[in-house]
Formats: sequence, C-alpha cells, structure tokens
Amino acid sequence: MPEPPGLNAAERRLWSAFPSGASVVLGDDLPAGPDPDRIVRAEIIARLLLGGRETRPGAIPAVRLRGAYVVGALDLAGGTIEHELRLDRCRLVEAPDLSNAVTRQLRFNGCRMPGFDGGGLRADGYLSLSGSRIDGSLRLPRAQLSGGLRMNGSVITARSEEEWAVFAGALVVEVGCYARNAEITGGVRFVGARMNGGLFMEGATLRNPGRLALDAQSMVVEDAAEFSGGFTALGTVRIRNARFTGIVSFSRAVLDSGDPARMALHASHMTADELMLWPERRIEGRVSLSYSRISLIMDHPSVWPDELYLNGLTYETLRGGEFKDRLSWVSRDPEFHLQPYEQLATWYHGVGHDDLARRVQLAKLRARRRSLNPVGKGWNHLLDWTVGYGYRPWLAFAWFGVLLAVGTLVFSLDRPGNIKPPDELPRFHALIYSLDLLIPIDTFGQQQSYDPSGWSRWVAYGLVSAGWVLATALIAGVTRVLRPN
Repeated sequence: MPEPPGLNAAERRLWSAFPSGASVVLGDDLPAGPDPDRIVRAEIIARLLLGGRETRPGAIPAVRLRGAYVVGALDLAGGTIEHELRLDRCRLVEAPDLSNAVTRQLRFNGCRMPGFDGGGLRADGYLSLSGSRIDGSLRLPRAQLSGGLRMNGSVITARSEEEWAVFAGALVVEVGCYARNAEITGGVRFVGARMNGGLFMEGATLRNPGRLALDAQSMVVEDAAEFSGGFTALGTVRIRNARFTGIVSFSRAVLDSGDPARMALHASHMTADELMLWPERRIEGRVSLSYSRISLIMDHPSVWPDELYLNGLTYETLRGGEFKDRLSWVSRDPEFHLQPYEQLATWYHGVGHDDLARRVQLAKLRARRRSLNPVGKGWNHLLDWTVGYGYRPWLAFAWFGVLLAVGTLVFSLDRPGNIKPPDELPRFHALIYSLDLLIPIDTFGQQQSYDPSGWSRWVAYGLVSAGWVLATALIAGVTRVLRPN
C-alpha cells in the first residue's frame, strides 16, 4: 500500500519501520509538550494496526514507538488487531479506546494519558500499563486478558469522587494481575473478576478515604492474593463473597478506612485456604469475617480493631495470640452471638485443650448474661457461682462444704429443741443435722426430730433453701438441661 500523503518525519519513520517491527525512538523521555519532531497522529498508528500497510514475509510487523507525542484519539474499538502495539514513554493527548477489540500483546509502558477504555477487550497476550500515568479512569469491564495484566508502578487518578480509578468488573486475567507499587486514587472495582494466575499488589497504595478503596465482591483468585509488603488501603477493602484458592495476605499492610464507623476490611462470606491478617499497624476501622470459611487464620492481637464481626466464621486452625487474646477476639462484636464462642471452643477441643474449651464456654455464657432480663441474669449468676454452668460442678461441692461447716458450728453452739418424745429421738449430732437440712430429702431423720429456735432457726431455713438451690443448680448445670444455648 502506498504511503499516505501528509505524513510528517516521525510518522514516515513509523510507517517504514512497521513491516519489520523495528522500534522508532523519537526521544528517551516523556514529551513535555507538542514537540514538532515527536508528534505522531493516533490515526496513523490505528491504520497500521488495522492492516493499512502491507507486511513483509519472514518478519513480524509491529508498532513499536518511544518518546512520541500522540495527538488525536487512538480509536481501535471493535477492531481486530493482528500486530503488537508497544508505546514506551509516550504522551497520548486523548484516551485510547480499545473497547471490544480483539488484539495481540499491548504495552503502554511509562506513558501518560487521560484515560483508557478497554471494556470487552480480548487480548491474546498481556496488557501492560506499567509505569504509566493515567489522569482519569482505566476501564476494563468484561475484558479477557490471556497473558496477564501489568500495572506495576502505575499512577492512576480518577477525575472525581463519582468515578472509579480502575473500573474492571467481570475482568478475566489468565496469567496474573500485577499492580506492585502502583498508586491509585479513586478506588478499584474488581467485582466478579477472575484472576487465574493470582493477584499481586505488594506495595500498592489505594486512596479513597471514607469510600471504597477496593471493591472486589465475588472475585475469584486462583493462587495467591498479595495485599502485602507495604500495601496501603485508605478506604474500605471489600472482598465479600470472594473465593481464594491460596493465601490472602495482608502482611505488613496498612488498612485505614478513613472513618472509624466504616469497614476497613469487609471480608464476610469469603472462602480462602489461608488468611494472613497481620498488617504493619493496628487496623483503623471495623473488620468483618462473618460467615467466611477459612482453613488457616494467622493474625495478632496488636492489629485487631475495636469492632470485629466473627458471627458465622468457621476455621480449622488459628495462629497468633494467647488464650486470653482469643477470648477478647470473639467478644469484639457489639452484638452478642453464640457461634464465635462455639467455634473457638470446638477448635480448642479439636487440638486437645479441653480445659480451654470449657473456659470458652464459660466466657460465652457470661457474655450472654448482658442480653438477659433481670430474672434471667439472676439465674445466670446463680448457675455461674454455684456450678460454673455445669463446667465446674466442684463449685457446688465447695459451697456445700462451706454451708455444712457453718451449720455444724451454729448448731453446736445452739442445740435445737426436741420435737419427738425423748425415747423416740435419735442422738443429736450437729454435723448430721446440718447435712440433713442441706439434702432436700430427709435422709438421716434428724430434721424431723429437732427444731431450732431463735436466731439459729433462720440459719436452718437458709440451709434448707441453699440445699434446694444447690441441688437444682447442680442438676441443671451438670446435665445442661437448663443451660442457656
């Protein structure tokens, strides 16, 4: 095909280099302005990529351009592109449009542009925006990238609060998504995305305080999801209902919602093999792991927020924190729930710490007391003091021994009067008489033969009442028939 008329010197060089795929270097830096020697029209690049120039047998044609000032709109929407596009340190005056295009490998390394539209893009290779600066929105909804997505060191800034910096719902990345050390202001949307080669955001900074820094609901990540190594989220990280087949790591990260009343990490209904929630400092904001299923959780008391929602969470292994820390862990929900205590007790029982499991059950019932009415609180206190809700039945025997000693002392000092004729009376014994009062049934015949008077009568009444209370509490506690659940 003949050379189009009106090409400038830079465009003529690009036109000539295309058949062999040679690189055209117009400068080694990002153009500061429209330098006449570095201007390339976007329509010339589009024409080459869409078959406007014959190819050379035995060579691999490609557009490889460095240091250009690209004017006009690079409009490849809906096109089928058989050649690689590589732009290095180029300034694009208008946002490229590759929506619904079918392409090969795409590289925009170290470039600057006012946006990028790749909605529905299908790339048989990777899309690289590493080191680029986008002053607007990066749009990749429903895109399919078989070679991966690279945004390492990219700087993306949304133009307004209503605009997403990265809008990529239902994105499919086959090899892996890399956004290491990226700086993104305005929020990232990965709702329904699928990362088949992992998600790696080590050192990345997401800024959207008081709003969503990362919205990745229902995202699926095969392999690791690394929000670690200096990852910073100023805003909410929402990975609700996401599925991870490997580790989800927040090791040495910073999670700050920007508002204590907002979620810093919303990870409810999540499924993961391993969660490392060990950020650089204490999490600022609330955290929810409700109804998630996680095989291994590694965290530490020093990073837990004041409000932590664990109702419905199930796990197989816990790492980090002592027993007293874990009791604090399950009690940080503003509303009382039984399940977090039951799950923790089950875990301690499973690892052979039955004594700690019982202590968790005790803590559960004591925490439940706050939500009961006055009568329920009274009965709850009674079960706690007397038999430890059935987990400490020895307490009932301890109380029984104390009351027996008191009764023995009292009735030794103030012997009860006779009820029956002297010839029908059993021999009085203060210990046996006290024992007869404490046991709810007449066992030794002393209670029916002697009747105290004066102040000791009130002691007798107290022993009878205490005997019934202890017996009832012991039965209710040990058998757990009446134990609150």
